[in-house]
Amino acid sequence: MIPRSAASSLLRLAKGFPIVAVTGPRQSGKTTLAQAVFPHKPYVSLENPDEREFAERDPKGFLARFDRGAILDEAQRCPAIFSWLQGVVDARGIMGDFVLTGSAQFELISGVTQSLAGRVGRIELLPLSANELAAAGKLPDRLEDMLLSGAYPALYDRDVSPGDWFPNYVATYLERDVRQLIAVRDLSQFQRFVRMCAARSGQLLNLAALGADCGISAVTAREWLSVLEASYLVTRLAPYHRNFGKRLVKTPKLYFLDVGLMVWLLGIRDAVSIQSHAARGALFETFVVGEFVKRRFNAGQPADLYFWRDSAGHEVDLLYETAQGLQAVEMKSGTTFASDWPDAIAKWQGFAKDEALMPMIVFGGEGAYERQGCRVLGWRELANP
Repeated sequence: MIPRSAASSLLRLAKGFPIVAVTGPRQSGKTTLAQAVFPHKPYVSLENPDEREFAERDPKGFLARFDRGAILDEAQRCPAIFSWLQGVVDARGIMGDFVLTGSAQFELISGVTQSLAGRVGRIELLPLSANELAAAGKLPDRLEDMLLSGAYPALYDRDVSPGDWFPNYVATYLERDVRQLIAVRDLSQFQRFVRMCAARSGQLLNLAALGADCGISAVTAREWLSVLEASYLVTRLAPYHRNFGKRLVKTPKLYFLDVGLMVWLLGIRDAVSIQSHAARGALFETFVVGEFVKRRFNAGQPADLYFWRDSAGHEVDLLYETAQGLQAVEMKSGTTFASDWPDAIAKWQGFAKDEALMPMIVFGGEGAYERQGCRVLGWRELANP
């Protein structure tokens, strides 16, 4: 197992909550993490029909087996158990008693908020970060290989190629989970929708245009997009809410959370094609945004990431608040620093004034240095910024 950065956050939460929940996309390593952090807890998967039937038929008897707690995998498969869990953990008062994992965000979080409010500490686990890959000595040597493979653990733990793994992942998990959440009459239409979302990663989200391109209404597009978000396949980056004296764009931007899945959905099958592909910039931006989301999630924090764009077209790719001020991040897929790269950030600095920290530029080359008032990081250095 590649050590996960979220392990320390999981242990921290287990000291202050009787239940900890690990959510995230399928195959992101949730169960592996839970078992590594709590090796002495018994493990039960509620995907198992016998265990699920027992939990549904006799939840009190099911939980009584675990006098020292347990790891309950895919807990959302048995919603009735949440109310019984509340009584058990309240009576025992043991921190870190039960560990819940789940890949269907809506169902698990719904059960948690309704029955277990105030009793659950939550970690959202995405696929491996560049930092985790670098620490394990498995970070690819070339950017194109990183973009092609993405970061799902199976691609680094097994002898399997992205071209073999991703189509099976999409067919086995994405389409199955989708059918559990919404009634999709035309699966091929939904597959087209997912591919069109991949083609729009890094762009302003226009639901009406997205729906029209897929032959569905904007309402259906919104519903299907919510399912992709619930499955941790995509995220929306909100525009920054503060007005620095300019009329701001209010539309969110869409991003895939794993660039390798995006690459496969775009029909790119080899690393060489990425070098000159028209979507190279969007792929790189998707990769970098994903790294920042993972960093926040692994620390047990909400993403709270934004972009900034005004009506004149001035834009900062990524923006987030810190105790010291606002951190702006620009992303450039080029391998050599260009003197005009800081221009957009300089415009924003003029509006933000004293609130702005030294901007960061992440680019497709290598190295870490300061240039033109910016901190410049290559994609490999992003693993240890």
